[in-house]
Parts: sequence; C-alpha cells; structure tokens
Amino acid sequence: MKPSIKDVAMVAGVSATTVSRVLNNRGYISEETKKKVYKAMEEIEYYPNDIARALLNNKTNLIGLIFPMINNPFHVELISYIETILSEKGFKVLLCNSMNNPKKEQDYLTMLRRNQVDGIIVGTHNDNIPDYNIPELPVIAIDRYLGDGVVTVSCDNYGGGRLAVQSLLDNGCKNILCIRGNSKLKLPANKRSQAYIDIMNENNLKVNIAEVEFIKSIEEKFELVKEIILNNKDIDGVFAGDDLLASMVINVCEEQGIDVPKDLKVIGFDGAIQTLAYLPKLTTIKQPIKKIAEVSVDKLIRKINGEKVDNEIGLPVVLHRGKTI
Repeated sequence: MKPSIKDVAMVAGVSATTVSRVLNNRGYISEETKKKVYKAMEEIEYYPNDIARALLNNKTNLIGLIFPMINNPFHVELISYIETILSEKGFKVLLCNSMNNPKKEQDYLTMLRRNQVDGIIVGTHNDNIPDYNIPELPVIAIDRYLGDGVVTVSCDNYGGGRLAVQSLLDNGCKNILCIRGNSKLKLPANKRSQAYIDIMNENNLKVNIAEVEFIKSIEEKFELVKEIILNNKDIDGVFAGDDLLASMVINVCEEQGIDVPKDLKVIGFDGAIQTLAYLPKLTTIKQPIKKIAEVSVDKLIRKINGEKVDNEIGLPVVLHRGKTI
C-alpha cells in the first residue's frame, strides 16, 4: 500500500495539514518543520500526487510540444534545447510527434487541452488545423503564423535568404535555382524565397523556383528533388530552403555524376549540429537554434504569467562556410 500524507505526518511528528502546507508552499512554515517533513517523505518513500496538486493550484507545470517530426536534425536540436530550458524552470514536457499528419496534430492539441497543460510550443507545418488562438491557453509558434493571439518566434529569414543568394553570386553563379517548401503555408520562412526573388531581380537574373512540400515523406522528397535537378541542367547554383533539401540535392548530384561545387554550387538553411556533423562540407545559413528555444520558452512563461508579449521574427543568422560553393 502506498504511503499517504498521514503516514508522512506520523513519521515527521506533525499534523497532516502541516504536511499539506509544506507540499503546496502555503502559509508560514519554519525551516525546521520543512526539513522534518521532507526527511519523513524520503524515509517512507512518499511521492506527492502531482495531479492533485495541479488541481489545487490550478497549474500543472506541463508544457505541450507539437512538432512535425522528431528525426529532423533542426527539430531534434530545437526540442532538446526547449526541454532542457523548461526542465531547469520546473516544467515537464509532453512531446507530440504529429508526423505531418493534420489529424494527429488535431488529436494531440485536444489531448494537451484535456491534460490541462499550462502552454504549448508548436512548430508544425499543416495548413488545415483550426486556429490555435485559444483564449485561455498560451501558445507560441516557431516559424509559423497561427493567428493573431499566437506569438511567433523566428530567425531573420529574409536576411538569411539574401546572404545565401549573395554568396552564390559572389562565387560566380548566374543561373540559380531556389528549392523551397509549400508557398501556400503562412510561414516566416517564406521570406527566404522572397529574398531570393528580390536579389535575382536586382541583378537582372532569371527567377527559377521549385517547390517540394514539407509534409511529403523523405523518399517522395528525394524523387522530387531528383526530378527538379534533372529538369534544370543549365543551373549553376541551388539555394535550398532547408538543409534536408540541400543534402538531397548533393546526393542527387553524386548519383548523377555532377560535381559539387565545380559544376553546381549548393547552399542550405538551418545549420543544425547533427547535420553539420554528418555533412561537414555543406555551406549553409545557420539559425540561432538555442536562442530560438530560449526566446520561445521565455515568451511562453511570460504569457502563462499573464504578461503581454509580441512576435520575435528577426533573430540573427550567420553563414557557415563549407565546401559546397
């Protein structure tokens, strides 16, 4: 039989009410009494019921994370930072892997609300999910616009796009292809391809954009990238909307005997630690992944505490110089 508060009280030599006050940090309790209670809890291996305490305090200290996949190096690193920061601040995490499935995403959102999470951080890419603008539930979106009441956190996508394309131009490219995700989605990342369009027009060069939907499987994406490269044999540079697409371009080139960077120069976007560990030669635009996590958590906690917070969509990026341009 599991030990109860009464058992703790008996061992500690105090009342059950005093034990309850210690556990819920209510009223004045002397340090000596607190030590007695905690020592008694440890002695009889009593663990407080977090669910009951949550009902009492109207706070669960649970945060929901909804992401489209947990095997993407960018998301892996971002989630790792978010979980670590939240843990240091006393929060636990419920991680939801939507697998780019809108039904799963909606089900997870419902599940998180039923579990009375204190807030949600979302980084999904589905376009047919009902508005996340839930008045009583703080939500932070990473690189996604989800409604007027949802704060968005993102890097300087436009500046990063210009930096990427200018790097290709500086290395002699004239016929640059931009491979991006679904332009119909409301994403701050759309500014990457907008920067490409602007800088190509400024230099009187041909704009050439191909789309590969984010929600497609890895296998489907690779076949689409292969088709795009084979149908654009006159290009001398590729600006990929993320590092996964950039790595696929490089793999297609190796398969087709196209020398990178001699025949085709390639630059990506993200710069996750894991990506650069496996593909150190990749030239890419590095997002401040840890900073994105820190800002997202900070804004979420401030929203939980009832503070007004605004979007943060210009976190600085840098060029990682590899060997693909």
